[in-house]
Amino acid sequence: MKNFIFQNPTKLIFGKGMIASLANEIPADKRIMITFGGGSVKANGVYTQVTEALKNHNTIEFWGIEPNPSIETLRKAVELGKMEKVDYLLAVGGGSVIDGTKLIAAGLLYDGDAWDLVLNSKLIAGAVPFATVLTLPATGSEMNSGAVISCKTTKEKYAFGYAFPVFSILDPEVTFSLPPRQVACGIADTFVHVVEQYMTVVGQSRLMDRWAEGILQTLVEIAPKIKENQTNYDLMADFMLSATMALNGFIAQGVSQDWATHMIGHELTALHGLTHGASLAIVYPGTLRVLKEKKGDKILQFGERVWGITEGSREQRIDSAIERTENFFRSLGLSTRLHEENIDNATIDEIERRFNERRMAYGENADVTGAVAKKILKSCLLSQPTGE
Repeated sequence: MKNFIFQNPTKLIFGKGMIASLANEIPADKRIMITFGGGSVKANGVYTQVTEALKNHNTIEFWGIEPNPSIETLRKAVELGKMEKVDYLLAVGGGSVIDGTKLIAAGLLYDGDAWDLVLNSKLIAGAVPFATVLTLPATGSEMNSGAVISCKTTKEKYAFGYAFPVFSILDPEVTFSLPPRQVACGIADTFVHVVEQYMTVVGQSRLMDRWAEGILQTLVEIAPKIKENQTNYDLMADFMLSATMALNGFIAQGVSQDWATHMIGHELTALHGLTHGASLAIVYPGTLRVLKEKKGDKILQFGERVWGITEGSREQRIDSAIERTENFFRSLGLSTRLHEENIDNATIDEIERRFNERRMAYGENADVTGAVAKKILKSCLLSQPTGE
């Protein structure tokens, strides 16, 4: 196991009716800006719960943070927050609203353009405190310091990170009315978050491996059940907490990480607007196909412990584990091939160009360059998985 320093300061408040605790969690003397996405929080009752809890606080609202939050929208929020002298933020929504709010928090204390902070985190001088009410499990942004911000003008998407939420409220009941596709993308996003930290090399940490495998096993078990009954509290509680635990640093302690699939997926989102989880469902099986020799030992472990694959030659077991993974994503109703999303070779060439131009290299061995990213995407282009 590698050396590490671990700290996660976010307070997690979990369960039915816990949105009401906002009244006591945020100091009464704060000028709060509540950030939202679209209008779904009004339809599902979350807006009413939040505003009732904060009825004795000094609040303003900012609406319209879109999926894959854009700097164009967030600039408006920063401007409003400065004008209103906001000193506390509350993000009410999914990962995109929370990600956007993280940039707003830093942007409120910066004199220049907030996009500068995305491009160069060294410019961040601080951030106003912020909290979250999570409505869509997927990104884990409710309990980490990271965010991903897009620029519509240049069709770019970059990750940045600085501050953790002070606290996050997770009530599984708010997920009951989510569109099934959003749930499917959230499950895929959670799954790939785990394997980005797990599918590297064997023998680094028994504990981290078992913890990661436990989340994967949980997702595989509950996914078909959620598809049948999305209003089962215990199922959605397991999903919600799995998404949080997948990317709050707990399973990353002392182990190598990959993140190549995410970086490639970000480019698909930036260029085509493809939902983040949907992009990962396409790219990740391709990553395994192209890197199966280097990742072979870990794929074998994954195949045995998550999919129960114990028979066949080494190559057969590796191929079976990759096939089972791709078919899992398809069972969620997601595409796993680029042609299904009308993405062709022109996009693959552009992603290779971007990787090369930025001198990007990802993976636990820093060997997923533009050329390797191209191979991964080529493997995702046409043919369907054989197990379909």
